[in-house]
Amino acid sequence: MSTVNTVSVHILDKEYQVACPEDQQAELIISARYLDKQMRTIRDTGKVIGLERIAVMAALNISHELLKAAGQGAAPAIAGDVDAAAITGLQRKLDEALHQLRQLEIS
Repeated sequence: MSTVNTVSVHILDKEYQVACPEDQQAELIISARYLDKQMRTIRDTGKVIGLERIAVMAALNISHELLKAAGQGAAPAIAGDVDAAAITGLQRKLDEALHQLRQLEIS
């Protein structure tokens, strides 16, 4: 069993503290960088305004990539192999990040 630590990730110039098992920290950091890249791309188009809307659009795009990759039996859009446990883990982390984002916006 691995130790759970708090990992600091930056998404759209905001810092988030995420609890993560030690053996999954590298994956979390890669996921956060990917999410940050997707959100920046959406924001830079100028068509979507508001952090929550940008996050939702990024989540939809990433979900579409995962579903498309699962349908093809490969994951061309995402580096490395993706299995059901990895997808579930990424979804959980995305949910946590979105929850924290909402909490910051409420504050």
